[in-house]
Amino acid sequence: MEANTDNLEGYLDNHFIHRSNWLRAAVLGANDGILSTASIAIGVAAASDMRDPIILATVAGLVAGALSMAAGEYVSVSSQTDIEKADIAREKIELAEMPEIELIRLAEIYEKRGLKKETALIVAKEFTENDALAAHVRDELGINEISQANPIQAALASGASFIVGGVLPLVVTLFLPLKSMEYTLYGSAIFFLIILGVVAAKTGGSSIGKAIIRITFWGTIAMGITALVGYLFGINI
Repeated sequence: MEANTDNLEGYLDNHFIHRSNWLRAAVLGANDGILSTASIAIGVAAASDMRDPIILATVAGLVAGALSMAAGEYVSVSSQTDIEKADIAREKIELAEMPEIELIRLAEIYEKRGLKKETALIVAKEFTENDALAAHVRDELGINEISQANPIQAALASGASFIVGGVLPLVVTLFLPLKSMEYTLYGSAIFFLIILGVVAAKTGGSSIGKAIIRITFWGTIAMGITALVGYLFGINI
């Protein structure tokens, strides 16, 4: 029996959902870092035959993008947290003012999930006796420790990963030949995006093939449109 318990714990440890919040922010940041800076560099490279403007635009995009990603992620997650806190405060009031109705509501939730009516009521009563607020926050509002995001953690993960991703195209603009730079940037960016897709898929336990196809497809579209704009407004800088 003890061996079976150990095996069960091993199976539970194989789940990746607890990584979803920081992994989402980190992958989004790195993806945007590669894609945004590479797209900017490609657009300028398509309109210029000099290295300095390409480097300058890439650095500017890298700095602005990292700050924007961090600030945007912080504001977004903070707004989500504020809504969750407001809902929890409202739930506290409802539990204090109408506990019987809240008990019935909780039982109905369990009944909809497949429990018999009598069993659902028993479960609802036991959870209510143990910690009524926790039960309603988890099962009625759908808020738990896994789904709750930390604004600072998300902002740091997003901003830092944007910088890591954005530095890669910058290195290309600094050291690789200027001739056909836009094509070199595209090829290297796709390579970097594929690596990111593989790492993200393995970290999150998802399909590597789907991650590569998704990230390559949208990356190609974004960089292709930017290059087209560069060619259309191809003024030598």
